[in-house]
Amino acid sequence: MENKDKKNDVPESLSELEERKLRAAYAARKRRKRIKTFIAWILVILIVGTLYVMYTQYQRDRAREAEAMNQSVYAETTVTMQSYQMMIDLSGYIEPYDIQEAKFRTTGTVTGVYVEEGDHVEEGQLLASIDSTTQQANLQSIRNQIEEAELSGSRRDLELLRLQEQAAVNTLDYTNIYANFDGVVTSVDVDQGDYFEAGDLTVLTLVDISKLKATVEIDEIDMQYVEEGMTAYLTFDSMPGETVEAYVSYIPMLGRYSDSGIGVVDVELTIDNPPSSLIPGYSFEGIINVEGDVSMLIVPQAAVSVGRGGVTTVERKLPDGNTETVQVQVQYLGENLVQILSSNIHEGDVLVYQTRSSTSSMMRMMGGGPR
Repeated sequence: MENKDKKNDVPESLSELEERKLRAAYAARKRRKRIKTFIAWILVILIVGTLYVMYTQYQRDRAREAEAMNQSVYAETTVTMQSYQMMIDLSGYIEPYDIQEAKFRTTGTVTGVYVEEGDHVEEGQLLASIDSTTQQANLQSIRNQIEEAELSGSRRDLELLRLQEQAAVNTLDYTNIYANFDGVVTSVDVDQGDYFEAGDLTVLTLVDISKLKATVEIDEIDMQYVEEGMTAYLTFDSMPGETVEAYVSYIPMLGRYSDSGIGVVDVELTIDNPPSSLIPGYSFEGIINVEGDVSMLIVPQAAVSVGRGGVTTVERKLPDGNTETVQVQVQYLGENLVQILSSNIHEGDVLVYQTRSSTSSMMRMMGGGPR
């Protein structure tokens, strides 16, 4: 019996040994997995920490750069008097010197059209007419009554009939269209037999192109230099290399407020004896030269501050080193220069203003750049 028991113990020992080996291998795998997980978390923490440090440093650098850019440097400039050849820039398009857009002033059927497009006509020439039967009959009736009144000797009736006769003559004249000036017929939109209502449509267009004109917008500051008769020099894309002379023919008494927020005056130019190639509607650029040099008080544009409502001011330096704010009127000249128009600023005054730091200055403030 003892031998049998010993034989049965052998397989049980082998089974336990296998189980212990399996458990040991499983435990080793779990340990390796925990170690790998721990190492991965350490790497993640290191990466996040590095990125955080880099981002923080980037934000600090940006803040230092912005602070350096926002730092202003005070500068001084002296108001100087300079002389210039004043030129006023112009632009616009040319128009006929005169234009007549004719309409019938009475209602009826057109009985005659006496011109065609392109015809040259003279002032007072008959261009078209409308049926005048009714108007002629009315006028003849009134004249018959005048003859009767002259025989009867009624002075009051005669005076009234004379007035009625004049009105009837005017009404009869409304059946005709006449040329108001010498010119060229540019359109004919009527045929014999057409029916028109009084004042309905333009039936004939007549233009005077013996001269040409243009309206140019000149701002209120430049208007102090403009006078009637001054010469303007115009250039046209249709005439490269050529300059056409015009003159200031009319300056209205009233200006207006432009869309850009400044006062302007619509000045009229006239071109006498224009080139035949110049057609109304062509656009131009031009200038008016002001005779003699114009003296101006000049300062850098940066010295002028613009506040609410477009109010412009400068900071004038006082003898004791302090500054005072002075409201001024200015004209921008381009190239970062302005003209002082106000009488409370004088040649030789020193103005103080803030200007942004230059790039090299900012680099030096941040510890970089050339030394």
